[in-house]
Amino acid sequence: MKLYAVSDGPPSLACRQTLKALNIDYELIPVDYCKGEFLTKEYEELNPQREIPTLVDGDLTMGESHAILQYLCDKYDKEGKYYPKDPKARALVNHRLCFNLTTYYRNISEYAFGPMFFDYERTEMGLKKLKMSLDVFEKYFTRTNFIYCAANTLTIADFAMITATIGLEAINFSLKPWPKVNKWYNDFKVKHPELWEIAAGGLKELSDYEKNPDMTMTWVHPIHPMRKSKK
Repeated sequence: MKLYAVSDGPPSLACRQTLKALNIDYELIPVDYCKGEFLTKEYEELNPQREIPTLVDGDLTMGESHAILQYLCDKYDKEGKYYPKDPKARALVNHRLCFNLTTYYRNISEYAFGPMFFDYERTEMGLKKLKMSLDVFEKYFTRTNFIYCAANTLTIADFAMITATIGLEAINFSLKPWPKVNKWYNDFKVKHPELWEIAAGGLKELSDYEKNPDMTMTWVHPIHPMRKSKK
């Protein structure tokens, strides 16, 4: 098994956490985002979307991190430890994964990550959308009273949403107004140090990007406007 991944991207980090939790042997193949390696013809052959990560398991090659998490558990998590077999329990995990994809990580990405790498600014509208996402996430914790984001046990939804949340810590965005989200995030660090270590490596890199806004790319993104150095 091979995982093509960036060292600081939440989707890649979530896949690595799942592989670690399931104790799956695999080859980690780094993809250098700053050099635009995901735009090469070779990578496009693996992943026509040119997104990262990409998993290769025998004759299966697939992108989309949430689908990768689900596949890994369907194949290797026979007891449903991280991806429950019970339909209702699994539905909640699937819901949080969808919420992360369409709302939570999306709004974090637009507000935190976009301005790190491209010519975007953090706007009041972006902040409003981010806070709305956190308000909803807080309400889910209140409604269910779960310890983790989709259950009272750790699931793949936590891997996806914990790694999304490092984007907020990287820009020193306080979670204190959302105490249940804040507790979940910080408890994960203490309860699962071996999994947090994976996320922490990405967090450090993202924090460095945030502190060094004049870092420039060596390539041109086909969609996003490139940020120019102000030096």
